[in-house]
Amino acid sequence: MYHFIKRSFDILMSLIAILCISWLLIPIIIVLLCTGEHYIFYKQMRVGKGGKLFAVLKFATMLKDSPNIGAGLVTMRNDPRVFPFGRFLRKTKLNEIPQLFNVLLGSMSIVGPRPMVQPDYDAYTDDAKECYNAMTPGLSGIGSIVFRDEEYYISKAKDPMVFLRQYIQPYKGSLEVWYFHNRSLWVDFKIIFLTVWVILFPKSELAYRFFPTLPRKDFNQVVEEFNRG
Repeated sequence: MYHFIKRSFDILMSLIAILCISWLLIPIIIVLLCTGEHYIFYKQMRVGKGGKLFAVLKFATMLKDSPNIGAGLVTMRNDPRVFPFGRFLRKTKLNEIPQLFNVLLGSMSIVGPRPMVQPDYDAYTDDAKECYNAMTPGLSGIGSIVFRDEEYYISKAKDPMVFLRQYIQPYKGSLEVWYFHNRSLWVDFKIIFLTVWVILFPKSELAYRFFPTLPRKDFNQVVEEFNRG
């Protein structure tokens, strides 16, 4: 019943959202056509339910050849590969809007683990992979809320790629394991609320008040210890 209600909710909410924000799509498309490299959408293969790959859709925010430039698949804070308008889209999460079509088609859900590129998925433990594979990736999720400023921590690390693979991804995996064992419609509604909340109040710790059993780690301290080591 949970899965049926969740899928029905996904279809209804994605349709309503697409209709409500359709007025916003045209100005974003016009600005993207007139700036950057003049392209609108960016497709990237991500790991989905069952470990199968699918194409996730976003508004373009970076250079087309970004995966082969600089930090590759890792995006740093103030990354020079990101267009000025792209920074605005990323900060407000408006670049994620096209994923509503992924939700409508069923390759994503409104709430779930964030869809990952293959190297990030490979950094998960076997337990985390098993939980991840059993769920449909989400437009938002507990990992997105906790790591609302992931680029900040990555940028502080002396070796961003190693820090991402050895520290951030395993911790993200523990968050998805938590979500797998605690998922419910009520938890999903709380995550939807928190998704908006942390955009308005980025430093908020409300997630830990909503979910007291959520795994917690001070990544400011972790990155300092990593850099000293």
